[in-house]
Amino acid sequence: MKDILLVDGYNMIGDWPELKKIKDHDLAEARDLLIEKMAEYQAFKGWEVKVVFDAHMVPGLGKNYNNHLVDIIYTRENETADERIEKLVGELKNIETRIHVATSDYAEQTLTFGSGALRKSARELRIEMQVVEKNIAKEVEQQSAQEKLSNFPLSEEMAEIFDKWRRGHR
Repeated sequence: MKDILLVDGYNMIGDWPELKKIKDHDLAEARDLLIEKMAEYQAFKGWEVKVVFDAHMVPGLGKNYNNHLVDIIYTRENETADERIEKLVGELKNIETRIHVATSDYAEQTLTFGSGALRKSARELRIEMQVVEKNIAKEVEQQSAQEKLSNFPLSEEMAEIFDKWRRGHR
């Protein structure tokens, strides 16, 4: 089953302490950091991630682009992130796809849950992100330790083959 995470971007920025602090002096930097974190989340979990930012007070048609393999969506004029997320839930939902919506907006959680999506608060996503970051750090550390044992890096599969040979199993 495919998992898709829809993230209310400014909701996360307003809730996560590390992003909130940055937002106070540089909103673009806070957005970029959230996108980087969601790219790590996507790579580690194997989920598709779409981050939606409100641009409903800005004239224009909205904007979609891809950054670090994460889909970034700026809503069009007179459209809120909540409205775009609701629309995306309807478009993406099918029997082979599980939709998760990350927002702390209670009304949005209720609407998306009623549409069949799973809800996740900003706090829950932050806790998950912290676990992902710890797991990534652990994997990097293990990979570095394994590479130090050899003059050249081996894939896990090759290391297992050599280990079997060393033990006399073929």
